[in-house]
Amino acid sequence: MKLIIQIPCLNESETLAIALAELPREVEGFDSVEWLIIDDGSTDDTAEVARQNGVHHVVRHPVNRGLAVGFMSGLDACLKLGADVIVNTDADNQYCGADIPKLTAPILAQQADIVIGARPIEQTEHFSWVKKKLQRLGSWAVRVASKTDVADAPSGFRAMSREAAMRLNVFNAYTYTLETIIQAGQSNLRIISVPIRTNGDLRPSRLVKSISSYVQRSLVTILRVFVIYRPLALFFYAGSVFLLAGAVAGVRFLYFYFDNGGEGHVQSVIFASLCLTLGMLFSMMGLIGDLIATNRKLLERIDVRLRHLEFGSSDRNHANIKNG
Repeated sequence: MKLIIQIPCLNESETLAIALAELPREVEGFDSVEWLIIDDGSTDDTAEVARQNGVHHVVRHPVNRGLAVGFMSGLDACLKLGADVIVNTDADNQYCGADIPKLTAPILAQQADIVIGARPIEQTEHFSWVKKKLQRLGSWAVRVASKTDVADAPSGFRAMSREAAMRLNVFNAYTYTLETIIQAGQSNLRIISVPIRTNGDLRPSRLVKSISSYVQRSLVTILRVFVIYRPLALFFYAGSVFLLAGAVAGVRFLYFYFDNGGEGHVQSVIFASLCLTLGMLFSMMGLIGDLIATNRKLLERIDVRLRHLEFGSSDRNHANIKNG
């Protein structure tokens, strides 16, 4: 059994050594533990710091491609290197490396396919009140979309089995955390959360540059994953609001029409027609989106089979990792 711990990096030369010092060299249940760094177009000495601190594999992007792309590049590299379980963590030492066995234990026990580390958000001092509430809101939205019981959806500290890693795809360039959970839930993968510890803040978050930017990006991400994975429900509920408003306006006009000829209430007819038209359009968009989502699921099945052919289910395919 092989465990590979992957860390996406962008100009992390100042904090990477601290994060690596926290990582275990041995984990119970595994014959070998290896480290892999995804250098996402860093302009500093991130790759060199990684090699000096005993990192086994370095995947390098010549230009910055974003956190989500880096995450997927790491998964592909880990699969090529024959990983049975993959753990993802951050280079800023936010997560306690000693808690990695907590993430891998449920997978080894075949109780879960993906394990998410749940941070003590309310006790994290460097999280503002607004950020704490937004984290809770984002986790709630992901639970609704994925039909899972994930406590801390934005957490990047997670472990996944080889089979789960083969099934994941990320379309959003901003972050992978929310989308992968929703996709895993839609694929009927078993997801659980375990409480983990966090370390002090070494540097400001690069994903949360400002509260307004974080809110905007999070809402867009959540909306986008709903459109991709739950289009019928999203557009049906949106269409239902317009259909209901149109029906109310139509009934109002009919009441006044039969009561006194409807004089002076033509605006109700116009409003009802507009709402009913929009409601029907949203409903049709939901049906079309559902058909597209069905095709996407079929394509995901094909992609998983291709990955099995390329990487193998349990073979040790120690291919060389070329620069991205």
